[in-house]
Amino acid sequence: MGNHKSAIKRSKQDKVKSFRNKGVKTQVKNVIKSLKASNSDASKTVFIKAQSIIDKASKKGVIHKKTASRKISKLAKIVAD
Repeated sequence: MGNHKSAIKRSKQDKVKSFRNKGVKTQVKNVIKSLKASNSDASKTVFIKAQSIIDKASKKGVIHKKTASRKISKLAKIVAD
């Protein structure tokens, strides 16, 4: 923890942001796992949900835009097969 008031505040803000980001990242991981485990009938609806969650995580800045694109592309290949 920092010695200055601004450094202390920044440390507190970082903890809050990392806590928030951890929840979003976990949500992304869980939806990817559920898509890989789903059968072919339900996979299209799960894919749409996964795509939405990944896009929201990218929009919030939790994951990079290109990382989100790569994840959606991989999932689209899984659904297409």
